[in-house]
Amino acid sequence: MKNIYFVLLLLFISPLFTNSALAQCDDVNLVNLTNPGPYDVETLTEADGIRNGPDYSGATIYYPTNAKRPFASIAIVPGFYSFPSSVEEWGPFYASHGIVTIIIGTNNLWDSPEARANALLDALETIKQENSRASSPLEGALNLDQLAVSGWSMGGGGAQRAAVLDNSIAGVVALCPWLPNSQLDHESPVLIFSGEDDTVAPPSQHADLHYNATPSMTDKVLFEIANGDHSVANTPNGGGGSVGRIALSWLKLYVEDNDCYCPLLTDNLLVNPPAASKVEQSFECGLLGIDNQELAIGFYPNPTRNIVYLEILKDVNYELISPLGQPILEGNLTGNNKQIDLSQFPESLYYLNIEGQIIKLIKYN
Repeated sequence: MKNIYFVLLLLFISPLFTNSALAQCDDVNLVNLTNPGPYDVETLTEADGIRNGPDYSGATIYYPTNAKRPFASIAIVPGFYSFPSSVEEWGPFYASHGIVTIIIGTNNLWDSPEARANALLDALETIKQENSRASSPLEGALNLDQLAVSGWSMGGGGAQRAAVLDNSIAGVVALCPWLPNSQLDHESPVLIFSGEDDTVAPPSQHADLHYNATPSMTDKVLFEIANGDHSVANTPNGGGGSVGRIALSWLKLYVEDNDCYCPLLTDNLLVNPPAASKVEQSFECGLLGIDNQELAIGFYPNPTRNIVYLEILKDVNYELISPLGQPILEGNLTGNNKQIDLSQFPESLYYLNIEGQIIKLIKYN
């Protein structure tokens, strides 16, 4: 009898959960892409106990103090003969939006892009160690599957090369990158900023070639800032603030896996932007659960104690989502015996996302 009451209760409140799941995007809008963001920011240096990486020289970690954990992280390196101060505004900006940021210096000011790539990977190692350092305020607070890299000029070239060297990197933001003879065969979603009037790394000799050298299957954007010089993307305020808004949305979408930022890019920030002299893009994303008419799906039993059987004519990918909108299981449905086992999960209402269609499933014990 208890299970019957539980199922009836879920059937009654399931529309409320549906609204809650979709309402997670309510606060994701252009107005909230501010500089600074909503969270307070503190810093950590080697004086506070963070690791001194051998492949870089000096580091500052910027982190939010009142944001929801776990945090994504990004490592940033400056360009040729430049100090961390040249890109330091990115630290408090990202951290104030909930992304932990480590900004590093180089062992030599004239380090090559390849050396800067290794420096970025070393900085990510420092981030990983902060997650387990007992006296760190970031102990256990980081999602180590959500790591990104960025850099300016030679550092931007190094960021792209870091993604080639480490395929676990979840996202790249290249700021007016300088990298000749680029070999960029990687799968990390990459956002490239360039300046139309950049004479140090002219887009036709660097950023444009980088975009074309990145595989067509890799999600990528090239945003050329009108009248921009070599340092136009050194701060989030570049391009009238477009640089910060686009970079933040890119990291939220691909590094934090927050689909709510997809329409900000596809419908707003990258559509005829006044700050851009050129935009090229090749990426696909979609907002959770809009169209339920494209694919015929049968499923039973529902409610269920464990197995849900699905009748779908073609092979598909699926994602199971908690009532709070958090992905908890994903996989492939193939062949003639398509099923999903919910036995490992507690009784509750779940959402099954199949090619943008949302199916409500009730699990009971």
